[in-house]
Amino acid sequence: MIIDTHAHIDFEEYKDTFEEMLAEAKLNHVERIIIPAVEPTTFNRILNIAQKYDNIYCAMGIHPSEAKTYNKDVELIIKENCKNPKVLAIGECGLDYYWDKSFVEIQKNVFERQIILANELEKTLIVHDREAHLDSFNLIKKNISKSTPVVMHCFSGSAEFAKQCVKEGWFLAFGGVSTFKNAKKAQEVISQIPLEFLLLETDSPYLTPEPFRGKQNQPAYLKYVVEKIAQIRNTTTQEIENVTTENAKRAFNFS
Repeated sequence: MIIDTHAHIDFEEYKDTFEEMLAEAKLNHVERIIIPAVEPTTFNRILNIAQKYDNIYCAMGIHPSEAKTYNKDVELIIKENCKNPKVLAIGECGLDYYWDKSFVEIQKNVFERQIILANELEKTLIVHDREAHLDSFNLIKKNISKSTPVVMHCFSGSAEFAKQCVKEGWFLAFGGVSTFKNAKKAQEVISQIPLEFLLLETDSPYLTPEPFRGKQNQPAYLKYVVEKIAQIRNTTTQEIENVTTENAKRAFNFS
């Protein structure tokens, strides 16, 4: 069994092929999928999908690019939604200095609030960290409870940074980027971190792995990520499936 810990399958891209996409995922051993939220207008749609399908779960939070939409009313909605057992995490939330650095302080404040919220609600924290490694690390370490699992979504840091995160007990999630020919940094991290901190994700519809790079991603394509990680670690695809599934169960408190 494979668990896709981060897939935006609520997006418009899947509207006409949703059932086929789920069937294809199952054929390729993807048995569970977690949909993260990005901004308030997506909350109801995501929660409705998670409630409709036994094998789909979700997270509630505000993406750093949408940090200006966060307010007390949104926080109350997140809290209310988190009463639903299909909501496993807060996120995706974090810092993104790649697209727009004009409201960094707002991003930091909103991220910090969501870290505290994850502690309060006893939910896993899904972190979006793009070109903001030091600030992300410091904010998490300052605010996170020891009992709150942390998932570094689409990990893009160095092997040294990965070791710092693992030392804190945080999980690192990898997807299609790990299959790219020029992804030396990601492959180095995968080769060095203890397997018990490794998670799988697609970030669908983005970051499609080889051999479909450039096309729309889907959970079924995790098989190519599993194959690449098995190659990097000099082990079997079955071991990668087994280990990452057990890791996801720990990271998200799956039964």
